[in-house]
Amino acid sequence: MKATVGAQEEHERHGDVGEVAVDVRGLRKRFGSVTALDGLSFRVAPGQVTGFVGPNGAGKSTTLRIVLGLDAADEGTALIGGYPYQALRTPLRRVGALLDAAALHPGRSGRGHLLWMAHSHGIPARRVDEVLDLVGLGGAARRRAGGYSLGMRQRLGIAAALLGDPPVLLFDEPVNGLDPEGIQWIRGFLRTLAAEGRTVLVSSHLMGELEDTADHLIVIGRGRVIADTSVRELLTAASGDRVEVRTGDRTRAMTVLAEAGAGVAATGRDTLTVSRLAAERVVALLGGAGVAFSGVAAHRATLEEAYMELTRDAVQFAADAGEAPEGDAR
Repeated sequence: MKATVGAQEEHERHGDVGEVAVDVRGLRKRFGSVTALDGLSFRVAPGQVTGFVGPNGAGKSTTLRIVLGLDAADEGTALIGGYPYQALRTPLRRVGALLDAAALHPGRSGRGHLLWMAHSHGIPARRVDEVLDLVGLGGAARRRAGGYSLGMRQRLGIAAALLGDPPVLLFDEPVNGLDPEGIQWIRGFLRTLAAEGRTVLVSSHLMGELEDTADHLIVIGRGRVIADTSVRELLTAASGDRVEVRTGDRTRAMTVLAEAGAGVAATGRDTLTVSRLAAERVVALLGGAGVAFSGVAAHRATLEEAYMELTRDAVQFAADAGEAPEGDAR
């Protein structure tokens, strides 16, 4: 056991950033009669941004809390570089996390908040100033954190996650509260962190943000993995062989194409999505019937479309007419 701990300490001091992955295997967790996780397994690899998504109640928050040692699993393991979080000798130097940007002392300055964290982990004060500048808070470092806007608190939380220069970073809704400039900044920042060889996991419900940022996607529902795939492969599969048609004579175009055996859906005032017919055949049919059209192109699904299709049967909480939706059950 002593040799194992020694090897771990050496690995934590000198291990390459790109060597550390997050491995989740067979996680099960119940809260009373509710099954939050039902044998959940996935791996978050270094060198890429991995999106972690799922409907409310899918188990995202519970998974992150177990990985970070805040909750205990009933079964299964969650390992960071081969070790559970509780066994890490210097956790801030191995994994940084942003789960709740409001979890700070409002009376402390932003710098004071980070200095307190740094001191407790043996991190030099100069690193505090480095990360404050890195996230754009250098000018507000000595202001009381209680007076920060939501976006500033998000930036402070990201700075805290970076404090130990860790190879693994876990972010829960990192764009929450950021203005457009901040959102553009975080997109590039996350990709830069991954390009450095770090393992970056981002939990978000904003599919548009992940489409522009993530390389890989883990989709869960009802405590199980629904998809574990690259964003590119998922979008290709979701796009299928569908064709998008732009026409000012939507009704006639729908009739002509449907009579030829196509599946046709109106997706806009002058836009149709057509399945089961190649683009060349669509052009020939519309031209032959004298239906004017301004464009025919292969349909490219958005990440939101692909996500909605994947999770259609995994939505646990849905709003009914006249009834408020229930909250996220973790």
